[in-house]
Formats: sequence, C-alpha cells, structure tokens
Amino acid sequence: MSDADVIIVGGGLHGCSAAYNLASRRVKVLVLEKHVVGRHASSASAGGVRRLGRHPAEIPLAMASIELWHRLNELLGADTEFHASGQVRVAETPDELDACEARVALTRSLGYDHEILIDKGELVRLVPGIAATAQGGIYVREDGHAFPYKTTLAFRNAAERHGAIVREGVAVLAIERATHTWRVLTDRGRFEAPVLVNAAGAWGGEVAAMIGDPVPTSPVALMMMVTARMSRWLGPTVGSMGRKLSFKQSESGTMVIGGGYRGTVHPESELTSLDFAGLRASARTVSELFPHMRHVDIVRCWAGIEGFTPDDIPYIGPSKAAPDAYHSFAFCGHGFQLGPVVGAITAELILNGRSNLPIEAFRIDRFEGTGAAYRGDISR
Repeated sequence: MSDADVIIVGGGLHGCSAAYNLASRRVKVLVLEKHVVGRHASSASAGGVRRLGRHPAEIPLAMASIELWHRLNELLGADTEFHASGQVRVAETPDELDACEARVALTRSLGYDHEILIDKGELVRLVPGIAATAQGGIYVREDGHAFPYKTTLAFRNAAERHGAIVREGVAVLAIERATHTWRVLTDRGRFEAPVLVNAAGAWGGEVAAMIGDPVPTSPVALMMMVTARMSRWLGPTVGSMGRKLSFKQSESGTMVIGGGYRGTVHPESELTSLDFAGLRASARTVSELFPHMRHVDIVRCWAGIEGFTPDDIPYIGPSKAAPDAYHSFAFCGHGFQLGPVVGAITAELILNGRSNLPIEAFRIDRFEGTGAAYRGDISR
C-alpha cells in the first residue's frame, strides 16, 4: 500500500514548491526532509528575485516565474516580503559598459526586452551613494528580492493546508524500484509511492545516483553577510559586471551582502566553514562601490550548501533511467527566483507528461559521454 501518490525527497524551496503545486491539485504528497525545511541553501540564499543576467536557457523560466512572484503572497496566503524594487548591474569601466551593451543585445536577439541599458545619471538616480567610478549598467524593472526562509515556509504551509504531509528529521538511505512503485528506505522506516521527485539540493546528485541517473554535481558553500540596521536608502538589488556582488537592503533595514564568495563544505557534519579572506574581499567591494558603508558594522556571516553543475544550470525534468521519477536540484546559487515556476513545471510533468516551458537544456543526461565525473555524494 502506498503512503502517498508522490514522494518528494528534499524540503527546500523547490521541494516545497512542487509539494504545493501538486497538493493544490489534490495529489497526495509526502515530503521527506532529513533536517528541517529550508535547512541549507533555501534559507541561506541572498533572496534575489532576478531575471537580470540569466543564462539564456533560464530566461523563459525566469519570465514565467516573475509573473508568479507578483501574485505569490495572494496565492500562498502569506507574506514572502517580496519587493519589486528592481535589479541593477553596475559597470565601472568602458569594457564593462561594452559588456552591458553586448548582454542587452543578446537578450534582444532572443526576443526579450526586460534588460535596459542605463547611463551614469540614471544609475545615480536609482542607486544613491554609488561611487564615482560607476559609469552605468543594466537595469531590470519589476525584479527585486524576497525573504528566503519566509518564502520556503509559505510554500510548505500552503502545501500542508492542501493536505501534503511534511516529515522532518527523515534521512533517505536508499531508493528501490518495485514493479509500479518507489520504495524509499530511511532511518525512520520505509515509504512507498508510485512517483518520486528528487529535490534534494546539494544532495540531489546522490539521490539521482540511487535511481540510476548519476550526474556530475559539486557541493558549494556560498557565503553571506548582513550589517547592522540602517535608515532606508537603497531600493534596487545591486550587482556588478566585474566583481562578485549581490547587495540589497532588507525590510528590517539591514544590508545583505553576497555575490558568490565560497567557504568550505564539511561533508561528514554537513556544516560549513567561512573563508575570511573571501568575506574581506566581499566587504571591500561594498565599501569601494558605496563609500558611506565603510564604517557600518557586520553583525553576522554564514554560508549555505548548494549544488553546482559543470555548466552552471540546474537539473530539471524526468529521469532517463527509470519511470515516474523527476529531478529538480543543483540550482547553482540562482534557483530562488525560479522556485515558484519550477514547482509548477514538476507538477505539470507528473500530471500531464509535459511542460509548456522549454526544459530540454536542463535534462538529467546532458553530460553523458562528455567525461564529466559524478561527484554527487557529499553525505559520507
């Protein structure tokens, strides 16, 4: 006897989004999470809701997802703290301005007009306090940022209101395929369902291997910092064409700083260590681009474990090795904005056998025959 119609392995944003999209369609869903919901990347991300600078394959998904973001609070019945304050990417040199122009030309050639070139005057208007070295950049209206943990929790709560069951503290040990069902063996017993979804984040490669889809993945600890509270002064989220930067002001007034500097993952404990040289470089970037930030206190630093792929885009779609199994993991540090739409895609694949959005670029077997090595096991 099955425990559910669908078992989802992983209780992060993408697992909870898939659970909501399935449960709201009267599918019986069981989510298995080995720690607590949102334990790793889903609560540790920068919270950027960004179409700006997306890989071309991700743009159609990001465009569909932004439409969901603008009504997400209503859909989920919760405040995700989404603010459509825009996103800016700053250029400091003529070469970087040329790169901005080339990027906007690329998106135009693909049929999109959301990225807009801006000059220095418009940049200063949008981003007060920016250093004199800034020359212009790219701006996307209607992008913005949200609170990662609140967003993940909103999906979880909405899924549970529709009947989904979320089991925390349940670690998956093995997965077996029976005649018409999946058997998921855990440290809390065995669970069965006809359909399986792998939304295990940085551990997604390990789960994929269990069902016959070994893929190259690497765990990465992306570092973040947050400052003391300041009076409101910044609207858009700010990135850089030439530096690692994600910079925004939260609803509470703190400044949230990220951009891709990496700490160290400790596989045995599933904890991370911070690289203080990287944090120092991140702080220097902020102080150089925003001189008035030089004496603001940093109050907290952290890192979340995320899965990365060789081509820096995720795995989304059906298994190639087994029936009734689907993947949604390894979002390479930029999966937060995609969360609402990828959960909907996963539900569409399960219920309709297809998605109306292009997902071929994210197929699980795209590295077969390329020599890319499987590096997905980070749990032992």
